Amino acid sequence: MSVAMPAQDTSVLKRRREIVRALRTMVPAEGVIDTEREMRPYQSDGLTAYRQLPMVVVLPHTTDQVAAVLRYCHQNGIKVVPRGAGTSLSGGALPLGDGVLLGMARFNRIREIDFANRVAVVEPGVTNLAVTQAVEHAGFYYAPDPSSQIACTIGGNVAENSGGVHCLKYGMTTNNVLGCEIVLITGEIVRLGGKHLDAGGYDLLGIVVGSEGLLGVVTEVTVRILKKPEVARALLIGFPTSEEAARCVGSIIGAGIIPGGIEMMDRLAIHSAEAFVHAGYPLDVEAILIVELDGPRVEVDHLVERVGEIAKTCGASGLRVSTSEKERLLFWAGRKAAFPAVGRISPDYYCMDGTIPRAMLPRVLLRMQELSEIYRLRVANVFHAGDGNLHPLILYDANQPGELERAEAFGADILKLCVEVGGVLTGEHGVGVEKRDLMPVMFSQGDLDQQQRLKCAFDDKGLLNPGKVFPTLSRCAELGRMHVSGGRLPFADIPRF
Repeated sequence: MSVAMPAQDTSVLKRRREIVRALRTMVPAEGVIDTEREMRPYQSDGLTAYRQLPMVVVLPHTTDQVAAVLRYCHQNGIKVVPRGAGTSLSGGALPLGDGVLLGMARFNRIREIDFANRVAVVEPGVTNLAVTQAVEHAGFYYAPDPSSQIACTIGGNVAENSGGVHCLKYGMTTNNVLGCEIVLITGEIVRLGGKHLDAGGYDLLGIVVGSEGLLGVVTEVTVRILKKPEVARALLIGFPTSEEAARCVGSIIGAGIIPGGIEMMDRLAIHSAEAFVHAGYPLDVEAILIVELDGPRVEVDHLVERVGEIAKTCGASGLRVSTSEKERLLFWAGRKAAFPAVGRISPDYYCMDGTIPRAMLPRVLLRMQELSEIYRLRVANVFHAGDGNLHPLILYDANQPGELERAEAFGADILKLCVEVGGVLTGEHGVGVEKRDLMPVMFSQGDLDQQQRLKCAFDDKGLLNPGKVFPTLSRCAELGRMHVSGGRLPFADIPRF
């Protein structure tokens, strides 16, 4: 539900005008948006069930401007919510009515491509797919490939530690980022890592990737680019039941085979994607696996045969192997279009994200079907089966009283189930506001306090993206300062600019 700008008393309006006026001196021209109509596009991210107009939107385009804005906000106790492309599905970029929304979309340049060191240096507003497009002429690509890669940005990928269909073999964002330039809430500009494989000292880069905008604002990212494999072939395998497909995933990995990706879709998702993309998916099965194998030709040919044999022993009812690059991409096109395809059969859907051990796939899928009947809501399953990252799509109609609430309760039960079987609350979408109140299901209060102490070391006033991730906010003074190198994180040896 949209939240309009509330009636405010004179003192609040005066303070807002002062803030807007100050921000315009830092980010001139059209870099500050303060009218309700123009701020409306920023009221929500991909989790559209939650909406809130920000106090003001700022669109800087240089690191110095970001530093100036954050320094001003820190000095004046103003909350800040960083935002990339707004494709977050956990409410991570949901604005605050009394906070500045810091939009990073104007940071959209690729600063350097270094083929000798196999890296690209990009600004956070560069889209995921644009990195691959910039280097593919030389036979390189950027491995992480979320389904939203045409729109989602590298900065958002860093914030949420995004993955994609090929993360099984090539890793998540954290495995493909070598360096970052970040601006702290104090306006201090810090560089972590670089073009080298690993940095000495504390793994601060590992902390920043996946920190959901709670620790700093990323203004530059150095990513690893890879040489394209000699051959890539995809197998499209149909199964009579989802449980058989799930068991096949474990059998493939158990045989020592690590495909580029293993994706699974159930009947509802298959029919939706096929009607949308016409990828050639079989319609007489309950589940399909898309298994991609890449590498030297002789190796791929051997592994295609082995995976085919494993699939047959697991009860596969049909198998197709891509015979051309066009056909391989078509197999993937259906999978990557599954989310919008499901949107054609339901007014609304709630995209979940949780991760479980692969061996638990059959049990979890069976339980999700039972929950679907309990909550009287359909669910389409589309997920990264190879690494156990589930993306159930709960179908509902927000215009029907109570359906959104049932969808949220259904989703909460799925996430609790993930933790119950030894998994975690999120694989790549982040916690944001969506999973915030479920954090105690996975973490003790001591765990949560320690995580907040780490945030306090970066953000002593709790101004960066407050209200996200943690179910309760504690003042840094109440938690006690994190004592590292004399009471602060060891930034002394990190280059500043």
